[in-house]
Amino acid sequence: MKINTKQFFMSSSPHIHTDDDTRAIMSDVIIALMFPLILAIYFFGFRALVLTIISVASSVVFEALFCKLTKKAMTIRDLSAVVTGLLLVLCLPVSVPLWMPVVGAFFAIVVVKQMYGGLGKNFLNPALSAHAFLFAWPSLISLLTKPTPGKNALSLFGNITRENVSPDVIASVTPLAKMKLGNLPTTEIGEVIRLRDVAMGNIAGAMGEISAIVIIAALIYLLIRRVITLHIPAAYVLTVAFLTFVFPHGSNPWLWSLYSVLSGGLLFGAVFMATDYTTSPATPRGRIYYGIGCGVLTVLLRYFGAHNEGVTFAILMMNLLTFFIDRVCRPRRFGQKKEKVGAEDEE
Repeated sequence: MKINTKQFFMSSSPHIHTDDDTRAIMSDVIIALMFPLILAIYFFGFRALVLTIISVASSVVFEALFCKLTKKAMTIRDLSAVVTGLLLVLCLPVSVPLWMPVVGAFFAIVVVKQMYGGLGKNFLNPALSAHAFLFAWPSLISLLTKPTPGKNALSLFGNITRENVSPDVIASVTPLAKMKLGNLPTTEIGEVIRLRDVAMGNIAGAMGEISAIVIIAALIYLLIRRVITLHIPAAYVLTVAFLTFVFPHGSNPWLWSLYSVLSGGLLFGAVFMATDYTTSPATPRGRIYYGIGCGVLTVLLRYFGAHNEGVTFAILMMNLLTFFIDRVCRPRRFGQKKEKVGAEDEE
């Protein structure tokens, strides 16, 4: 009897294959980002859509030009540039001038991503790095507007300043600004902002961070699609909730903790930024440490930093520690004795 020996041949690893690739993963992230984007367009008008188109188009064009000029393989089809453009614009207030997403996209794509080798080789989150870079124009990036559902209260293409926009549209004091002073967030007439308004997005803020409920819905979608795990978002948010409960400003730690979690860009950063594959740890234990570190730094920056919000800089600082967290939390190879791990590191 003739035996077909080909069935005994084994190829090199990996032996487990999946249909998921970078494009499929990025497509799921884009779908999840539609949740806050659609709400931003509803709350802030079509200017939010104009800024989004500019940011995404700039990101794609800069990546295509860089690949063309450096004669690298064209990578725009993996949709990672689209995700960067969406993440960047959702970090910005709708009042920023139209050139600002272009500058941010150039910094994110060319400087942070492509100059270090492209997707998977950057050690900082491109969109967050660009957001931090745009703080070079603090008066522009800190001009936050209030939601005006169903009304296009802001110009589509003109520059927005405190002088040419109604005072009813510009937020003089945001919830985090009030909390920076040690007070619960209040309205202009001194009433405490309701938690329902904070959760629904009826507060001033950047385009992607205004509604906690929408971001939680996006988180559920990403978990169902297995794009991310719950380790980093849960560790991040729970750490902030615990620290602000233990060290509150005022006599009501429950309220202080809830407002700290729901206000600002904490949830948006925990779901979309801190979970970036390239700049976050690979192991479950490492992701928990990473999330805890993000939470601790966020609270410290909010309490003692110069800015009201600390999410961007907290995540970027933890990006720098990802390599070391992976080394500490790397699993032991099968069959290797525990005492040999330290010996290997000393070699």
